[in-house]
Amino acid sequence: MTTLAPPLSTPSPALRIGPHAAQPPVVLAPMAGITNAPFRTLCREFSGGKGLFVSEMITTRALVERNEKTMQLIHFDESETPRSIQLYGVDPVTVGKAVRMIVDEDLADHIDLNFGCPVPKVTRKGGGSALPYKRPLLRAILNEAVSNAGALPVTMKMRKGIDDDHITYLDAGRIAVDEGVTAIALHGRTAAQHYGGTADWDAIARLKEHVPQIPVLGNGDIWSADDALRMVRETGCDGVVVGRGCLGRPWLFGDLVAAFEGAGTYATPTLREVAVVMRRHAELLGEWIGDEARGVIDFRKHVAWYLKGFSVGSEMRKKMAITSSLAEMDGLLAELDLDQPWPVGADGPRGRTSGNNRVVLPEGWLKDPYDCAGVSADAELDTSGG
Repeated sequence: MTTLAPPLSTPSPALRIGPHAAQPPVVLAPMAGITNAPFRTLCREFSGGKGLFVSEMITTRALVERNEKTMQLIHFDESETPRSIQLYGVDPVTVGKAVRMIVDEDLADHIDLNFGCPVPKVTRKGGGSALPYKRPLLRAILNEAVSNAGALPVTMKMRKGIDDDHITYLDAGRIAVDEGVTAIALHGRTAAQHYGGTADWDAIARLKEHVPQIPVLGNGDIWSADDALRMVRETGCDGVVVGRGCLGRPWLFGDLVAAFEGAGTYATPTLREVAVVMRRHAELLGEWIGDEARGVIDFRKHVAWYLKGFSVGSEMRKKMAITSSLAEMDGLLAELDLDQPWPVGADGPRGRTSGNNRVVLPEGWLKDPYDCAGVSADAELDTSGG
């Protein structure tokens, strides 16, 4: 079942990421444990291949050391183009080596750098959303990435800052322009907010005014295609990055295409249609991992998102969350009232919502934004995906 999408007054222009054009200007946000090849495949299928779909976070040290898990995570389906990979790193030399490896071995067509992750295991090392506070370190990492990328475009994703007393996004935007970054995505929250409260879209507008030379993408609180249109209209940003809004709802990318192209429909699937997508998602994971049981187990985290709003009892939800085979999953899905229509309100917020957290930082990190002593290659994480 579908509902009509509201028209745009004019078609949205393509988003240019170096030689690559994303039309409509929609990007799948990198999410640890979520945006692997199977999920990207689903989102891309619903979009008709339109947009840009970025891998989950890859640690530069793990890539350079050819960590087994990391080498699996950088796998792209043959149909993925351009191949977009997100890197996390703290040491400029290691970042440069990872970028050079990607270029030399033709591992991707676009590199995105993570300066937005707020989780403690990343920020306590000075990485993710903590790093832009150290301006010289940010500049050194961007310089190494861009200088080693050759013809590959380098973009970055960041937050407003560490907290309301340590805002960094305008300085970081200017440094990015100076160092040759192709585009910037801004999540309108601080690291301390994590995913709580309301995203500050005004900050996205200010960044766009501050760095008009390159595309600025907005991220935060895009729960529907209409939210994406509203963000572009209110902020003047060049495109949107969608994360939690597509959890258990990969067809959102079809809605986004319809919205930005000014014609078409929005999906309101029945539970029967949702069940088909759930089954395909689990099957794709098993094929990707190379083991059906492990694929179904990995899929468990998605169950609550797919079933949000539907009338499914707590016992059935528990059973769905402990399945370990496609046959078992098929049997449980068959027991559901599959004729249920798309629930009212199911398009709203989903995923993590916690906020106002203390940001875990290295000792003395906030004393001087220009003192980068103590940050070394030892701060690099040796695993990817989180």
